[in-house]
This record gives sequence, C-alpha cells and structure tokens, in this order.
Amino acid sequence: MTDAEPGRLALADAGLLSPVRAGTPVEAEVCDAAWLQAMLDAEAALARAQAALGLVPASAAEVITVAARADRFDLRALAVDARESANPVVALVRALTRAVAAIDPHAARHVHLGSTSQDIFDTAAMLVVRRAATLLRADLARVAAALATLARRHRDTPVAGRTLALHAVPTTFGLKAAGWRRLVLDADRRVAAVSGGLQVSLGGAAGTLAGYVEAGADPERLAAAFAAETGLCVQVLPWHALRTPIADVGAAWAHAAGALGKFAVDVQSSTRTEVGEVVEPHVPGRGASSAMPQKRNPVLATLIRSAALQVPAQAAVLAQCMLAEDERSGGAWHAEWQPLRECLRLTGGAAHTAVELAEGLVVRPERMRANLALTGGAIVAERVAGVLAAYLGKPAAAALLTRAVEAADRLGRPLADHLASMPEVAEHLDPVELTRLCDPAGYTGAAADLVERSLRADPRD
Repeated sequence: MTDAEPGRLALADAGLLSPVRAGTPVEAEVCDAAWLQAMLDAEAALARAQAALGLVPASAAEVITVAARADRFDLRALAVDARESANPVVALVRALTRAVAAIDPHAARHVHLGSTSQDIFDTAAMLVVRRAATLLRADLARVAAALATLARRHRDTPVAGRTLALHAVPTTFGLKAAGWRRLVLDADRRVAAVSGGLQVSLGGAAGTLAGYVEAGADPERLAAAFAAETGLCVQVLPWHALRTPIADVGAAWAHAAGALGKFAVDVQSSTRTEVGEVVEPHVPGRGASSAMPQKRNPVLATLIRSAALQVPAQAAVLAQCMLAEDERSGGAWHAEWQPLRECLRLTGGAAHTAVELAEGLVVRPERMRANLALTGGAIVAERVAGVLAAYLGKPAAAALLTRAVEAADRLGRPLADHLASMPEVAEHLDPVELTRLCDPAGYTGAAADLVERSLRADPRD
C-alpha cells in the first residue's frame, strides 16, 4: 500500500456504516458520480433546449453535450472547490466551460447561459430521484408479489394474533402477509404520484427568469423545451424557495421505508428462538455471530429495520427546509442535499433487501400451531365468553372466563377441561362443544375473506 492510498480510502463513502444500501443498485444511482452526471445532464439539456429555440448555436449544444461526461472531471477537486461557493455547481460550470473550450472555444460562451446554480442542481436532483424511483418501484412490485403469494398460500394458516406483545386472539398468517402487502402497495402509489410529477427547475437568480429573458428566451417555451430534453415535467412557478417537490420526495420515501420496516419488525419478532414461526432464507455464513456459533441472526430484517428507523428523520429535515427565506435560501437549500440522498439510498436499499426476504421467507405452520396451544385454549377465551353470554349475561360470562383462565393456568389444565368441570358452564355446554369452541383454528373470524378481498382489490400480482 502506498502512502497515498490511506488518504483515498479515508475519503471514500463505501457504505461501511450503512450496509443496508452497500452494493445495491440504488447506491450507484445516487453516488457522487451519479449526482455529478445528473448536473452535467441538466447543463447539456439546457443548452439543447436553448438551441431548439435558436438562442444557442446547435453546434455549441452538441459540444456541450459531448463534454458533459462525469468521467472527464475530478470529483474530489469539485467537492473541495464547492467550499468557496457553498454549492458544487459554480465549480462545475467553470470546469465544464474549460472542457468545452478545449473542444470548441466558441461553444464555451454558451455554457450555463442565463442560468443559476440552483436551476441546475434542483433539476439534477429530480433526475436522480427519478432514477432512484424506478429502482424502488421495481423492488416494491416484487415485494408485493411475493407477499401476495404468501397471503394466498397461508390464507387459512392459523397463527396467534398478538397485541401489546401478548397472545390476543387467533388470526391467519395469510392476513398478516396481506397486511404487509397493503402497506407496500400504498407506499408504491405514493412514490408513483411523486415521481410522476418531478419538475425541472428554472428560475434564474431570484425566480424571475431574468437571465434567460435577457438572453432572448420566451420563459414558457424554454421551460417546455427544457422539460422535453430532460423528460421531467414543466414547472408552474420557479421553486427555488418553494420546496414542496423535495419535501414530497422525503414524505413518500419515508412512507415506503415505514411499510418495509413494519414487515421487517414482524419478521424479527416471529423469528425469535422461542417463537420460531418464520425463518429468513438461508445463505451459508449469513447471520453468523462472531461469538456464538449456534446463532443465525435475522440480518435481512435487521437491515430493513435500520433503514426504516433513519429515513423518517431524514425526511423531517427535508420538511423543515420548506422554511426557505426570501427568494433563495442561505442554508435551508444546502441542508437538503445529504438527507435527500440518504432517503433515496436507505429506502432503495431496504426495498432491494426486502425482495430477498419476502421471496425467500420460510413459514413454519407447525410452530404456529404449537404456539397457539401454549395457553391451553385461553387464546379463544373471548369466543367462549361470547357463547356463555347468551346464558349468563355478558358481565357474568366475562368474569367467569377470567376466573377460569387463571385457574386453568394455575392447575396446568386445558381451558376446555377446566370449563367442563364448572357446573355453571356444564349446565349449558358439553365437553365436545367446549373442545370445539376452544380450538384456535376455528376462531379466525373473517381472516380468509379479508385476504381474498385484499387480493381482489389490487390484483396486480
């Protein structure tokens, strides 16, 4: 290793502290090089739009487009130079102008014509968001499809429903999976709505487009041409200090991260040793403990949950940055950049991880049955109380079942057996009926119908 290599390693953001996004497709789409290329794409698109309106020679736009390649520029030098202007576009424009001049000195005068840093950066941000959204939506679709398969397959598989961490009443694993899917589909709709309306940014120095007008542009035609070149939407107003487009991205991505996080945290709870109702897909060596050979940790769910806990906080920063003073903000705009990237890559990494988790999740119905039997039928005490209420009245039936559950637990007896020994119960219900009523599999309510209804409501899978 040379003396220079440690310095380069020290400056690299390789994802060491953020494994949920390390090595995932979204990481490449939002890295520094991707942002640089997006800014260059915005500059080139602006030049082509201006050429289409006769404001810039077509030959100059062609040269600018040729020069606007990220591999021509020194990322680190641009980053350091950005300290002098508090944003990376100023340094980039200087470097791009030099690159264009090296090809055609006459074309260099048309670089960044009439524009301002925020126009380029915000447009680039929208390009990056669009690319990240494409990856995110593809992964959300795969997660939803896998969860739909689980919901259908386990529509009638009984499992203990838990509230406040304790057994409540039975449900089905299919209904749990349908619920996870519903959240993912809701999140996808929000991401689709936001990513389908991403706008170019054109405002000039203070939102009046004066620089473009001075260069001879018709603002509406220029905005339309710029939108056509980038594939983004036309803005209604310049949005330098109107930060809804960025805040909307944060909110939609936070919702997606939360949906994936709910799935992950339920998997974590269900994969506990003493629960064991699901197991993550097995990959040799994955989940190994550095100290405990017997462990296989639920690393996929852990990665997803870690992202889901971070993204809302990053999105909150983006919402706070809506408090952008005047026509251009000194700090609020700048504070958006890193949180926006974190929202994109953490959520994208979580979704990519969730695909593997959903498609490979191992469901263990036998453990679900065993856990349902842990309380000896107490999990369906609500059902028995409801039946007895017709004979004893609701308050008396509820009080009787409370006593019966406590006594059966104390004596180590199944609830049905203990109830059969109580004269006030035996008078109305025989042992066969009590056994039927205390079978958890017979008390899943409308779970199967709810699964079917959910799948019919959005049959995209």
